[in-house]
Amino acid sequence: MNIAVLIIFFVFGIIIGSFLNVVIFRLNTGKTFGGRSQCLSCHKTLSWYELVPVASFLLQRGRCRSCRARISFQYPLIELASGLIFLGLFLKLQASFFYSDVLSFAAVYAFYAVMFSILLVITAYDARHKVIPDSLVIVFGILAFAGLFLFRDGFLSPHIPSFYDFLYGILFALPFGAIWFFSKGKWMGLGDGKLALGLSWFLGPVYMFSALALAFWTGAAVGMILVAFKKLSGLKSEVPFAPFLALGAILAFFFQLNFFGAAF
Repeated sequence: MNIAVLIIFFVFGIIIGSFLNVVIFRLNTGKTFGGRSQCLSCHKTLSWYELVPVASFLLQRGRCRSCRARISFQYPLIELASGLIFLGLFLKLQASFFYSDVLSFAAVYAFYAVMFSILLVITAYDARHKVIPDSLVIVFGILAFAGLFLFRDGFLSPHIPSFYDFLYGILFALPFGAIWFFSKGKWMGLGDGKLALGLSWFLGPVYMFSALALAFWTGAAVGMILVAFKKLSGLKSEVPFAPFLALGAILAFFFQLNFFGAAF
């Protein structure tokens, strides 16, 4: 395989990741997603060489060139995650690239790239603010629902889904809604249920089952660590669940994990 092609998809991904950071920091602030970026501390308009994804952060040692304030690690993490996802999508969908026409591959790739980009924004936003934006989770759900009709096994294949394809999403979302309802939002937000609905339509029942298993395992592990830390430090903080759902979804999708068969 041509290494240059892989580099192109990775670089394209980190560039998109740079834009996703803008969305994350400006969403629900009243600011537009266009316009020049500024330092969040001194508000100096940044030059182009201060905005090169990943490289600028490393060269500036994670600090603003003007005021020397620390730059959030979120910037390079989201950019690298986006780059790896965009590269991974090409590797996963390369059959469509080589055996379908260019337009079909572009449609399939664009769909998955948009879905995982939204998922990255939801993850980072929930980690920062402990809430999942309704606007994003609704768009994610609508696109996932549309994907049921358009895509199959990594190919553009318009079709009529079965009744069970719709039902699986509701069945996976119901437990989240029940936890939210009976705990009155103390244990889990309703946004997690909405995200589970979209993820179920997006991943399908087998991958969704694996994603949920991974999410609860990693969430429980991190939760126990934080509980121990809270007892030592006296600090209190909520643990957002969307990042664990997203991690589970990414791992299940890219590594084709199937815990469903092992469980039944």
